[in-house]
Amino acid sequence: MPTRTLSITEEAYRALKASKKEGESFTDVILRLTGSKGSARRLLEMMDEMYSPELADRVEQASKESRRSFKTRDVELP
Repeated sequence: MPTRTLSITEEAYRALKASKKEGESFTDVILRLTGSKGSARRLLEMMDEMYSPELADRVEQASKESRRSFKTRDVELP
């Protein structure tokens, strides 16, 4: 893949560096921050960024309560 050299200000460099995740290249940072709308990769990244253990616990609890309240009955068919 061809590469390009960009000149950026020190402020822009610090901002990119602060946004950089472990194991991520600066190219990865730029693509993540400017990802195209609707891309599957961006969706997964957003989901990862929005993950909330509290929300996951509440969803799990609601699911358990729903299953407990579900009643079944036996019906004989002719």
